[in-house]
Amino acid sequence: MKTLRSLFLTAAVLCCTAIGFAQIGGGQKIVYVDSEYIMANIPEYGDAQEELNALSVRWENEIKAVYEKVSEMYNKYQTEMVLLSEDQKRAREQAIIAKEQEAKNLQMQYFGSEGQFYQKRTELVQPIQEKIYTALNEIAQTKNYAFIFDLASGTSLLYANDKNDISDDVLDQLGNVMQTVRREDRKRAAASTGTSGKGQAAPSSGGKGQTPSVGGKGGKSGK
Repeated sequence: MKTLRSLFLTAAVLCCTAIGFAQIGGGQKIVYVDSEYIMANIPEYGDAQEELNALSVRWENEIKAVYEKVSEMYNKYQTEMVLLSEDQKRAREQAIIAKEQEAKNLQMQYFGSEGQFYQKRTELVQPIQEKIYTALNEIAQTKNYAFIFDLASGTSLLYANDKNDISDDVLDQLGNVMQTVRREDRKRAAASTGTSGKGQAAPSSGGKGQTPSVGGKGGKSGK
């Protein structure tokens, strides 16, 4: 295990060295962003998270209620089983199985891989992600960046200098098309840690009208 880890670190260092030579030769830069920090400073994303959380709680309670009904039916069946005929037992058992299947179907309907929660999340979050990607692409083209890493993605980034963090530049760029928190008012989660000292920031839940000092360029975001 130790040998594999050493090989991985050696490969990572060699990779970084090779990229470094390419950077010097081509005049291009390698930078990074913290996508969680970016999301946390977009009020629209906070609103989306609040809506998704509310839906999740509501649907989880609905599913829980059906499972509680299953438990109630089963306990009653266990208590009365000695008084029931074989036909009555089979009928009760089938009713319990059907109710349990109802709960499973409901769970799949809401939280399955193509369920309503997934669809709602796609509807609310994907447009924001697309705008972030567009902003990243525009900045990369303008600034001649060769690579942009995401500090929040869990990628093995051995070292990152704060001066190469362009997260605020991305938020400023996004301020041209959507509301973002003003640069001087942006915050990271208190418990965040990371390679650069800034680390990963948990998404905030800033609702509409609750984000401090939003304004600036285009009436949306400023530096």
